[in-house]
Amino acid sequence: MLTVDFSRFPLAPGDRVLDLGCGAGRHAFECYRRGAQVVALDQNGEEIREVAKWFAAMKEAGEAPAGATATAMEGDALALPFPDESFDVVIISEVMEHIPDDKGVLAEMVRVLKPGGRIAVTVPRYGPEKVCWALSDAYHEVEGGHIRIYKADELLAKMREAGLKPYGTHHAHALHSPYWWLKCAFGVDNDKALPVRAYHKLLVWDIMKKPLATRLAEQLLNPVVGKSFVAYATKPHLPKAAAAQGTSAVAGAAQA
Repeated sequence: MLTVDFSRFPLAPGDRVLDLGCGAGRHAFECYRRGAQVVALDQNGEEIREVAKWFAAMKEAGEAPAGATATAMEGDALALPFPDESFDVVIISEVMEHIPDDKGVLAEMVRVLKPGGRIAVTVPRYGPEKVCWALSDAYHEVEGGHIRIYKADELLAKMREAGLKPYGTHHAHALHSPYWWLKCAFGVDNDKALPVRAYHKLLVWDIMKKPLATRLAEQLLNPVVGKSFVAYATKPHLPKAAAAQGTSAVAGAAQA
């Protein structure tokens, strides 16, 4: 189940991609299938080991085209182990709401992104997330849980402040909002409640079968109750004058 819409976020074979906070690896796997050179990074070592196993299985099954590469590694989003301007594409999906220093994460992503590169950020949407918080303290008051709820304008402002230029937004996963409301209402750890079990079966059926009826329903409902807010942006090239000034400053410092 992808949150990033690759029809709005073009990916070319050979693009170097960082999936930051990759979790179970869903976006990293899709980028690998599309021929990218993927680095999936997460602080959770157990998940990274699973992602590495899936990368190996995909390679063995021939799911990735020639030239595609995939690496899974542990790392800290606030201190990325990569040089400046290392990646053509950065994806961070459902991660920033967990991290106290979200501006620091944005700064690191911008640092490792090449000028002209693209970034996709997804976070829980304000309205549906507010309902979850109202229904259940346990939903967010857990170690590593959600510490903030973003309004769309707030997230876009932080992206601009970090030096990015947003170019598009949308909402996703409307059918998942009621599921999480039910989970919060009956207990986030209570998977035995009949409404929760019944709705979960519906979601699994939808994901596996992709019927036209639910696809259309989700498209209609996404603007209203989409569970995720998705923002796309580019890192602008420096103006020639500014780039030349920066080069002169570096040369002057070296001579001094």
